Amino acid sequence: MTVRDMTPPDELQIETIMPYGQIGCNLLLIGVVMDVWRRLLLAVVCGVAVASIYAAQPVLEPMGRDLGVPAELTGWIVATGQIGYLAGLVLLVPLGDVVDRRRLIAVHLALTAVGMILTASASAAWVAFVGLAAAGVFAVVVQTTVAYAASVSLPAERGRNIGVVTSGVVVGILGARVVTGTLAEVWGWRSVYAVLAVLSLGLAALVLVVLPSEERPNRPAGYGRAVVSLGGLFRQRIFLTRGLIAFFLFASFGTLWSGLSLPLADTPWQLSESQIGLFGVAGLAGALGAARAGRWADAGRAAPVTGLALTLLILSWAAIAQLPWSLWLLIVGIVVLDFAVQAVHVSNQHLLTAAHPDRTSSVIGSYMVFYSLGSALGAAATTAVFTTHGWAGSSLLGAGFAACALAVWATDRRPPLDRANLRSEKAGTR
Repeated sequence: MTVRDMTPPDELQIETIMPYGQIGCNLLLIGVVMDVWRRLLLAVVCGVAVASIYAAQPVLEPMGRDLGVPAELTGWIVATGQIGYLAGLVLLVPLGDVVDRRRLIAVHLALTAVGMILTASASAAWVAFVGLAAAGVFAVVVQTTVAYAASVSLPAERGRNIGVVTSGVVVGILGARVVTGTLAEVWGWRSVYAVLAVLSLGLAALVLVVLPSEERPNRPAGYGRAVVSLGGLFRQRIFLTRGLIAFFLFASFGTLWSGLSLPLADTPWQLSESQIGLFGVAGLAGALGAARAGRWADAGRAAPVTGLALTLLILSWAAIAQLPWSLWLLIVGIVVLDFAVQAVHVSNQHLLTAAHPDRTSSVIGSYMVFYSLGSALGAAATTAVFTTHGWAGSSLLGAGFAACALAVWATDRRPPLDRANLRSEKAGTR
């Protein structure tokens, strides 16, 4: 029997005929799991989970006012979720390499809902911060979901599947701005977190019903070993390079989206929460425009795509800086920025999961530590800079972060293998 005799679904493209016995359970699992509807479910899980962290961005002003948080400190409403997310990356994501990821996804969604309920019912700022931190901790279900998709993918399809699933992250971050603004204007900001809690609980049940358990015969000995093994990743050049790029990439991203509502709500625009939320549509257009980033990575173009995208990221801030005078230029800048961020993010994850196919949860979780720290830095810094230096200061901050990411990429523009060959050639001439 050959692969062609198995009549796989349309989503599974197999060009090479090989003996059935050489394929193993991983191929059978992808034929069952990664159809279009299950990919969509995984993308929705990512979107709802990440929205629990970023939902506050378009409603920082009314939320801070209601909870008694000073204007210059409202950035910490978003940063608190990022700090919780960081803790979850270190403590919870390694579980994905030890236990069944399907059950882990369901449990984390349910606990994220608990944090959302606590935030929605908060009567004091500290209660809301506790709820946001708790939701952030368990929002790392995003990484477990991406790792699930990567682990059941053929190498030639891994970039495509990661691209589809992580598109849910972008929809959650940016699309939530549109929904959040509308809900907050009609029913208040608390309704946003109530809706997210309901969605999280519904998805937790759906995951258990729709997704099958993983079959992974080669798992680490235990949770402790999986956590300890994270330290080894931070000594690898490719991991550090891609991690630092992600740190500056999402610091730039957070500078825009965590600070954008402040100048738009101020003079001369004085936009409402729902109007501010509509700018998320522009971000979605840009991010979804980078949907082919996974296919580019599959074709071996991850490195040049990263450099080009980071250059576009820097240029986007020239248009974004025009916010006080032109909303149309702002929209153009947002589209370009989110296209660049998504292209780099997918390329990063493709390279790292390809390098560590047996530790996808751990490597993605460790990589996202840089993402979390960068996002928290951008969120906290942009509100403080805007208060003292206006939107021009925030724009320079975002462009500076983007330039740092490009500098990291430029210093590592030659693949590590080329450097190793160069060293061996020099040794041979001696």
